Amino acid sequence: MTWENQPPASPPPPPPPPVPVAPVVQPMAPSMQPPAPPAPPTSPFAPITEPNMPPVPPAPPAPPIWATPVSPAPIPPTGGIPPVGISGGAIPPVGPPTWGTGAPTPPPAHNHSVGTPRKPHRAVRALVATIIVLGLFGGGFGVRSLFKDSSTNVVNGVSQTSTPVVTIDPGQEPVAAVALTVSPSVVQIDTSQGLGSGVVYDASGLVMTNAHVVGTETSVVVRTADGKSHSGQVLGADTGTDIAVIRVSGLNVPVAALSQAKPMVGQMTVAVGSPFGLTQSVTSGIVSAVNRPVDNDKGVVVNMIQTDASINPGNSGGALADRAGQIMGINTAIFSQTGENNGIGFAIPIATAKNAADKLVAGQSVAKAGLGLTGPSTTPNGASGAYVKSVTPGGPADAAGIKPGDLIIAVDDTTIHAFDELRGTISAYNPGDTVTVTIERDGQSSQVEVTLGTLGTK
Repeated sequence: MTWENQPPASPPPPPPPPVPVAPVVQPMAPSMQPPAPPAPPTSPFAPITEPNMPPVPPAPPAPPIWATPVSPAPIPPTGGIPPVGISGGAIPPVGPPTWGTGAPTPPPAHNHSVGTPRKPHRAVRALVATIIVLGLFGGGFGVRSLFKDSSTNVVNGVSQTSTPVVTIDPGQEPVAAVALTVSPSVVQIDTSQGLGSGVVYDASGLVMTNAHVVGTETSVVVRTADGKSHSGQVLGADTGTDIAVIRVSGLNVPVAALSQAKPMVGQMTVAVGSPFGLTQSVTSGIVSAVNRPVDNDKGVVVNMIQTDASINPGNSGGALADRAGQIMGINTAIFSQTGENNGIGFAIPIATAKNAADKLVAGQSVAKAGLGLTGPSTTPNGASGAYVKSVTPGGPADAAGIKPGDLIIAVDDTTIHAFDELRGTISAYNPGDTVTVTIERDGQSSQVEVTLGTLGTK
């Protein structure tokens, strides 16, 4: 029965929420499986630090290397010259750098987000396109610069090449100014045994280099700074001073200026040559010492210029120049326990080298001057100078009145500190030259005139 005035019944309570049921995931059929990501490609140009490359065991320490023709010699107690390794002449050029062969590092995984991709703004698309176009132009010019050093202009369909003029302020860039001056006169010398360097010092096509660079060759290949190759004839070589001369016909390169001044400790040096076959390499440093006696296997001591400019195998025969771009020495040797630069290099003073070269061009033998006396590396009482142990009867020293027990402290204006230094100083003279020798005897100093003889004879 329904009553009209009866209040409406209360609404039924809401049904309980349905319990969520986990979806059942069915494996897809093989045809529905997504393809596996491709494996990263391998490349022969991967960096050598790739993590998946096996570690390289450290190489055992190499024994000291002393290149011929200079033989090892013990270090004298008074700081004489230690064993010296030759800096070039039998070292073949090194090939290009070798890249690792490991697989490249895979790219990082992308975090793919789920959602509606946003459409880039039209201005952003235009900016990206502009950047890509500029990048392509930049890459194009970059690639072109690798193959063409000079600027090229095209006028009416005709290609005209011009080389830009380089202006260097020697006050701001002294090494660069010296390199610009000296480099065109420095050449690379290739032989059947290896390579070295040389300096063009005469307009007739004369090239000065080391005797150990040419060895026993009678002809060599001379490569100039512009990359051209020329045939060179070896005019002569003197193993005593380690100087050789090569003549190249039709050689049209600038002639190096030779310094007339004596080198000074601390002055700037620039070395130019082909270390390891890297032609036209330039290094710089200072004169570390002068009159440094260096003995060779011929029994000849040459007082050399010591420098800390980097000198390595292949630099031999190349230029050591001063701040003015003048050649002060011919690089010839290094002191090293590894066969490579340790910051102690030696150059033959250009006066000594030029003297030997002139004789070789004239077809003369390069005889070494001698005093006709012997002495130890150290003085008995530790004094500075060259102690005279014995005098050859009838020799130059004997004729001048020098006696055993005398201490030679100077030759002309060169101070003598040890007997090896005396030998090197005298070797720079010619037989027949007259020198003033300052000696000390019984505490008294005096000077005598000596007419030099030939080394090894009266």
